[in-house]
Amino acid sequence: MFTLSNKTAIITGGGSGIGKAISLLFAKQGALVHIIELNEESAAETLLQIHAEGGRGEIHICDIAQQKTVLETFQKIGAFDILINNAGIAHIGNAENTSESDFDRVFQVNVKGVYNCIHAAIPILKAGGGGLILNMASVAATVALSDRFAYSMSKAAVMNMTLTVAKDFIKDNIRCNSISPGRVHTPFVDGYLAKNYPDNTAEMFEKLSRTQPIGRMAEPGEVAALALYLCSDEAAFITGTDYPIDGGFIKLNTN
Repeated sequence: MFTLSNKTAIITGGGSGIGKAISLLFAKQGALVHIIELNEESAAETLLQIHAEGGRGEIHICDIAQQKTVLETFQKIGAFDILINNAGIAHIGNAENTSESDFDRVFQVNVKGVYNCIHAAIPILKAGGGGLILNMASVAATVALSDRFAYSMSKAAVMNMTLTVAKDFIKDNIRCNSISPGRVHTPFVDGYLAKNYPDNTAEMFEKLSRTQPIGRMAEPGEVAALALYLCSDEAAFITGTDYPIDGGFIKLNTN
């Protein structure tokens, strides 16, 4: 079960964090993995690990906010079966203190970047008889989080794009779903804590972990496992659906 043999997957932001975990797992399950990354060093490290574990992969350095570059990259890759729209950036701020430039930056990557990849992918998927698009949303798309104004906006847009793409292209045998993680222990989290709380990193890590009712952050591999299921033939009946993986945050958090 859950084999991806003879499938080709494109994974944006596949060089680190959740994207890296998905890239490694998909390659392990037999997929040819195309990593789209802005950071060449992290992409190369992930590819090296894929090859070391006997998998197949390629890297493509591409800014997903630039449609021309995205279209060229997808044309270079050619036929594929799975698109994982994972690349994104975080931002801390509310509607009052979020600058226009920061808002635009979040929009360009998290919203337009996802659109650019979907826009490039659909003609190729249609020509190949269908496929699967999986978008990385967030619990921030459906609940109120303090100081996450621009980020929450962007992830709500991703969730709605998931629904409209699923609706518009269901007759083309294209499925589209999304995943909404809660807090995930990634290098971003470690970097954020080291920068902002250098004197009490462990204490703040524990505090952030406890915001999930289950009492800890998710591991990237746990999100990757859910992505694997949703991209496998076993999930062929699922489309137009968002899957929270949040340790109970949405439904059980009463604080």
